[in-house]
Amino acid sequence: MTNSLVDLAEETECYLIIGSNTTENHPIIGDHVKRAVTQRGAKLIVIDPRRIPVAEYANVYMQVPPGYNIPVIAAMMNVIVAENLEAGEYIAERTENFDEFKASLSDLTPEKVSEMTGIPAADIIEAARIYATSAPAAILYAMGITQHTQGTDAVKSLANLAMLCGNVGIPGGGVNPLRGQNNVQGACDMGGLPNVYTGYQKVDDEAVQAKFKDAWGATLSGKVGMKLTEMGQGLGDTIKALYVMGENPMITDPDLRHLEKGFDALDLLIVQDIFLTETAMKADVVFPAVAFAEKDGTFTNTERRVQRVRKVVDAPGEAKSDTEILCALSKAFGYNLGSSEPEKIFSEIASVTPSYGGMDYARIDAKGLQWPCPDKDHEGTPVLHVGQFARGKGAFASVSFNMPAESADAEYPYILTTGREHAHYHSGSMTRRSERLSKVFPEGFMEISAIDADKLGVATGDTVKVASRRGELTTKVRVVGTISEGTVFMSFHYCESPVNVLTNTASCPTAKIPEYKVTAVSISKV
Repeated sequence: MTNSLVDLAEETECYLIIGSNTTENHPIIGDHVKRAVTQRGAKLIVIDPRRIPVAEYANVYMQVPPGYNIPVIAAMMNVIVAENLEAGEYIAERTENFDEFKASLSDLTPEKVSEMTGIPAADIIEAARIYATSAPAAILYAMGITQHTQGTDAVKSLANLAMLCGNVGIPGGGVNPLRGQNNVQGACDMGGLPNVYTGYQKVDDEAVQAKFKDAWGATLSGKVGMKLTEMGQGLGDTIKALYVMGENPMITDPDLRHLEKGFDALDLLIVQDIFLTETAMKADVVFPAVAFAEKDGTFTNTERRVQRVRKVVDAPGEAKSDTEILCALSKAFGYNLGSSEPEKIFSEIASVTPSYGGMDYARIDAKGLQWPCPDKDHEGTPVLHVGQFARGKGAFASVSFNMPAESADAEYPYILTTGREHAHYHSGSMTRRSERLSKVFPEGFMEISAIDADKLGVATGDTVKVASRRGELTTKVRVVGTISEGTVFMSFHYCESPVNVLTNTASCPTAKIPEYKVTAVSISKV
């Protein structure tokens, strides 16, 4: 997130929520939004294929078809430019490439985008005016933006919109991705990506390589690694062994039947997790790890705040912390990683990571600090890009739109989109082991409109077969009034009806994130 939760709660005058079921998947942030709207009079724009609960608080709700985020955002920007609502002084002083960007909007008028999406042009115009005239305005987004073949371009479009109205680098504004789990941000910060070390220092930068070589006493490769989806395609071929930590790809990765063949072709599969997940069941070796309340360390949350985690209970059985396992394994290979003590590890992190350089356990003991925090006199950074952008000037990106990888046709006439339920996380490896949660959400289902239900002759509770070009499954139906004709929704928490049997491996060419949100399917009553 470019901004902090406290200023989103107290400073923001307009929220644009797109591709995020905020009140169900990020309920604390969702509560901030609801209070700001109901108690402070803040404005709210919601863009989503489903009429999610937070839409009930919206000044404008736009029901976008899955895969059409970019044209809707572009049409809003078209209105802002046409009506001279942009932040001209901000654009002139702090940005570049504006003329090329402006020209790329010319064909994406509200009227044309209305024809593409079915969203009334008047709603697009109203949303644009609200966002442009309600400062500061904050954008909140999640996987509904990124899990598309044009996911990176969609994020760039949101950055365009924020810069267009001068909403970057100010309290209450910004572009704010909402992280899906408690330490996703921290994992990325620590180099859990194929092209960077800690703090997003590039692995193919010779100066960076030299720095880490000196720190670790080891020769390091400058080769950029494989992204997750590329690894899935290479299993048993270019990849002979795989080490999986805290991930359950046998439920969460696309095209599961193809992926399972890859897992079966591996020479060695190691899984390190707190439960025996569907992926761990296929492993040659399982390392039992400890849960969050059974270890010391740090997590970095969605607002970039580095916070202490403290052990409160002992781990069961033979379970060990991730650091103990990794240090022991490295020692068996003949290399001593050093101490597995969390505070010493954090000191090493700070010594090689400029954005964490001013942090230590004493400074983050009570409240935590937001990176970048480069030295011990620095109080952290609640808002990014104040005064100027990290790159100097903010670069507008020209807008282009391509259709999703799959469209509805005669054989597969419905578009399936996926997401989370309020009670469960991802593959359900933790939450589905909760007796109380599983009583409320015991099984998977498919949301479908009343119009489509009538066509298929089904009602809530009936079982249907859902098929795509990659596989099929059976699930129960829930008829709802929150989704449009031709679109259906399923969550991905349930191994009994694993939706990723259906989903496509087509991915964003830059980030390689699969297009989970758009899958062409057929549906028939069982």
